[in-house]
Amino acid sequence: MKKVLISGYYGSKNGGDEAMLAAMLQVLRELDSDLQFTVISLNPEYTKKRHNVDAVKWLDIFSIIRKFIASDLLISGGGSLLQNVTSRSSLYYYLGIIFLAKIFGCKVMLYAQGIGPVNGSIAHWLMNFILNRVDLITVRDKGSLHELERLKITRPKIFCTADPVLAIKPVSRDAGKKILARYSLKKRDGKFIGVSVRRWIGWEKCQRELADAFNKLSAQIGAKIVFIPMHFPEDIKAAKSTAELLNVPCTVIDEELTTAEILSLVGCMDVLISIRLHALVFAGVMNVPMIGISYDPKIERFLDSINEKPLGTLDDVTADKVFNEVLKKLRADKKSQAKSHKLLAELHKLAVKTARLAIELLNK
Repeated sequence: MKKVLISGYYGSKNGGDEAMLAAMLQVLRELDSDLQFTVISLNPEYTKKRHNVDAVKWLDIFSIIRKFIASDLLISGGGSLLQNVTSRSSLYYYLGIIFLAKIFGCKVMLYAQGIGPVNGSIAHWLMNFILNRVDLITVRDKGSLHELERLKITRPKIFCTADPVLAIKPVSRDAGKKILARYSLKKRDGKFIGVSVRRWIGWEKCQRELADAFNKLSAQIGAKIVFIPMHFPEDIKAAKSTAELLNVPCTVIDEELTTAEILSLVGCMDVLISIRLHALVFAGVMNVPMIGISYDPKIERFLDSINEKPLGTLDDVTADKVFNEVLKKLRADKKSQAKSHKLLAELHKLAVKTARLAIELLNK
């Protein structure tokens, strides 16, 4: 039985990260049902219960080292682990995990990661020194590929695949309908606009513009505004503070949901507006028209992969832009939607390819 250790930002109750882990486990288990998984987690008990895996505490270095010695492969990913924009220390932590794995004889694969931005000469040198010694690198977008080129990381085999969550299969909308019913909402009531927001530097202007757009959408087309949290409970706070700016009724889903439940709920929306990357990815999986607002290059990178662009940034998005784009998405014909569906189907195949490459590396 092959043993796999997985490193990432797991156990934090971030819906996107938990979805990445769920997707990786799902497709890897489908390819090889005998694999045994251990996850390095911020909350091992939460991770064990949610994903049916063994787990170790992220700062329990001695336990992690024992796992390196016993494991056949370290998977580092997915997500934007190797960057120092949102957190300086996390880059060094994840590079340290990779470096220790190699010291103790464990194969290492970067699993569909989003690389960069990486700033500073020390960070550049460490990225080059450590990543040129791993066994395989897969990245989720061309921007990450370019960042590796800039950092002169060339020794391992490198593949551009797709975000791990795109390997996950669509789910029934029944669970989403039941969640909506708990909030006294029914799909026949009108158009549902899903919204995923997060706090970020300088997002207050964007918040006001979104509120103005939602007021107008509710008044003119009877749209139902539904806030869907991705990171529990932080996103609930961001959603409620936005909801307070509205002068029309809206709904904040204020409970922690599983990956399947969030997917199903997103699938019940007619359009999804998001600042969160993986809410956009969920919309892609469920074939729901999406509108992205960028706070980080990863938003542009994903949208570019399906020939779309963000509506704007937190600084320059306006209520009129949001209103007009929602109407455009609602009125889009099936032919234009089919193009996005085709690109997303191709990305699904690439996401599955990442898992196949991991199995090949394990069996070498």
